[in-house]
Amino acid sequence: MGEKKFSIIGCQHNHIEIFIDQMYQLGYSCAGILEEHDGTLARTIAEKYQIPLVEDKLSLLGEEVKVVGCAGINNEKIDVIELCEQYGKSIMVDKPAVVNKEALARLEAVMERNRIKVGMLLTERFHPAIYTLKQYIDAGKLGELVHIGMRKPHRLNASSRPEWFFNKEQCGGILIDLLIHDYDLLRWFTGQEITSSAGLVGKSILPEYPTFYNTVNVQVELADGSLMQLYADWHTPQQSWTWGDGRIFVTGTRGFAELRLSGDPLLSPNSSIMLFVSEEEEWSGVELVQPPATITADFLRYIRGEASLLTHEEILKASKAVLEADAAIPYTTVTSDKESKKHV
Repeated sequence: MGEKKFSIIGCQHNHIEIFIDQMYQLGYSCAGILEEHDGTLARTIAEKYQIPLVEDKLSLLGEEVKVVGCAGINNEKIDVIELCEQYGKSIMVDKPAVVNKEALARLEAVMERNRIKVGMLLTERFHPAIYTLKQYIDAGKLGELVHIGMRKPHRLNASSRPEWFFNKEQCGGILIDLLIHDYDLLRWFTGQEITSSAGLVGKSILPEYPTFYNTVNVQVELADGSLMQLYADWHTPQQSWTWGDGRIFVTGTRGFAELRLSGDPLLSPNSSIMLFVSEEEEWSGVELVQPPATITADFLRYIRGEASLLTHEEILKASKAVLEADAAIPYTTVTSDKESKKHV
């Protein structure tokens, strides 16, 4: 058997390093990286991992390449997915896979034909604290779920972002780009489908980028009638100990859990924490459980037809839910005199 290889087509976000690292751990080598736009990040990653930069796209779709990775511009990923289908190559893309309904329909068609498998880096399912919380929910330790709140602040570092990031048509915007994880987790935690979303997407910075919005507040209704809350922003201060103080709060009829996904500056600033209290157990930290596989190993299992945590159905439903939310929720610009202008 020849050497196991993968390739990278589209390298605009360093999330692709998750895929590269995990493929290396699984014994693969990289045939090359192709980036047709700004190649700054591609050159950095190529040098770090000693991967060749190539210009011939078809050379990265040859017989020896088993899987393709893609972290291209968000609205161009569907083109790479369809190209991979044409050459029979399964593909792992960074999130979000699609940023509009037309691309969603194209993605659904690829998945229905099922000639290849499409994965997406919904890495939070494979986060030890989140995976542990899921085990607690499934074991009934929280009782019936009453409410879930997720908080996801991010550091912007605007000067280091590419121009396309600030363009909603290309990027998808804060709701699609960041809350795709949260919509997936809501479905996973509860076993319920999303029925509706309401809230606001806000803009108060960077007027030079008119379609870039910096805050999002959403209430999500599930099929059983329960209401959940999601929040994200681009306002983590530069002096924060982390790129984003992500937190998840879950209330049940028998217990309560809080996840501090980037740790806590007073307790454990470099590792995630899950706190839990119930009718039977006092408030304490929980020993985290490692998921049985990395997201990349899980995807390779899916390609082989084995049981996996993320399937086409899960990816498609999360993508559909976040696109429907983005279409339903008003966009609001806060002007200099603090008056708001709403845009549907």
